[in-house]
Formats: sequence, structure tokens, C-alpha cells
Amino acid sequence: MNAMKICCDNNCKAWWIVALVGILMMVCGIAYWFWPLAGYSVASMLFGWMLVATGVVQLVVSSGINRPRNWGWWLVGGVLDIFIGFMLVRNVVLSESLFPYFLAAVFVYWGVTSLIAAVVNRGYRFWWLRLINGLLMLFIGFFFLEAGFLQDILMASTLVSLAFIYWGITMVMTSLDMKPIEEDRCD
Repeated sequence: MNAMKICCDNNCKAWWIVALVGILMMVCGIAYWFWPLAGYSVASMLFGWMLVATGVVQLVVSSGINRPRNWGWWLVGGVLDIFIGFMLVRNVVLSESLFPYFLAAVFVYWGVTSLIAAVVNRGYRFWWLRLINGLLMLFIGFFFLEAGFLQDILMASTLVSLAFIYWGITMVMTSLDMKPIEEDRCD
């Protein structure tokens, strides 16, 4: 949520990693767009492992020596991501039937944390992108709830694809905000 605080306020040497993850997310979203039905069961497993990995990273960041000011959000997010991720990985049949509900919970949580990050980081260049991202993630989360009620696999697949593409774009924009500014180095 507050990754720029870790990177010494707009001076992160590893900004390109965030950009690379964003590009990979866009590629995965486009691939999922073209194979929605075949990828539904695979997506629940991949999304589960991605959540586990994201949760581990969040726990490491929140427990590190240079943890951000709002490290509690990282800790809560990490625990929730790991729990939901292992639930999705554990049972394929369960994950296929509950996949839209898990995604709804995850996207609503990410939307709320993105809105909070937008308010906290109003002084940064792309703070407004976090605000838009938070609103769109909440919107997508509510659509996942509707897809779960209807058990519409195609709708859930389309939403996952669009969410990955948009989230990838957001991560690339965030990485540009993290890119070091030459005249203001903090080495």
C-alpha cells in the first residue's frame, strides 16, 4: 500500500521490478481474455499462489527493520492474502465454486487500501491514480459478488482479465512515481 515510503520517498533503485510485475500482469490479463473458460480452474490456482507470494512479501515488509509508517496495513493484508491464497490452492472444486467470492473480498480489500493510500500520499505525483484504482477495485469487487450469485464463469473470467490489465497499468504508473530523481538522491 505504501511502497514509496520504503523506497525513500520517490528514490527506489528497484522501481523497475514493480514495472516488470505490472507488464507481466497485463500480459496475463490479455492471455486470460483469449482463453477465459479453459483458464478458469487454472486461474484459481495461479491466483491462489500469487496471493500467497504477495502475502509473504507483505509480511516481510511489515516486519523489516525499515518498515513503512503504516506497517499494520501491510501485516493485515499479508495475513489475509496468505489465508485466501491457501484456501484457493487447497481444493480445486471448492476454489472453482467460491472463486468469485474470494475475488470479491480481495478486490474490495484492495480497493479500500488503495483509497486510504491515495489519501495518505496526496503529495505524490500519481496519488490520484490510487484514488481511481481504489474506486475501480471496489466496483470490480461488487461485480464479482454478482458473478458469484449467478455462477457465471465467463463474467468472472472477463472481470479477472480486465482487473489484471488495469492493475498492471496502475503498477507501471506507480513504478514511474518510484523512479529515482537524479538531483534528489538519498544514498
